[in-house]
Amino acid sequence: MTDETVTVELTSNGDSDEIEVPVAIVDLLAEGEEAVTTVVGDLAMLGFAQQAHGIVHHSQGEVGEDLAAAEQLTLDLFEERFGQSYAEVTGHSH
Repeated sequence: MTDETVTVELTSNGDSDEIEVPVAIVDLLAEGEEAVTTVVGDLAMLGFAQQAHGIVHHSQGEVGEDLAAAEQLTLDLFEERFGQSYAEVTGHSH
C-alpha cells in the first residue's frame, strides 16, 4: 500500500488553504490524464451540490428563497461543469 500524497492549494481573494490527498485515490478517480486539480475541483463541485441539495430538499422546515436560489445556481454550475444535471448523475431528483 502506498502512502504517497499530493498537496493541493486552494486560494481565493487572498485566503488560502492546503489539503493533502492520496495519489492512488486521485489516480483512481481521474479520467484519463486529468490533472489532480481537476479531480479535486470535480469532487468539490459534487460536494457542494450534494450539500446544497440536502439542505434545500431534505432539511426540516421551510427554506428561504435566497437559499433555494443558491441551490439552483449550484446545480446550474454543476451541469455546466459536468455536462449532465445533478439528477442525471446521481439518479436522484425531485
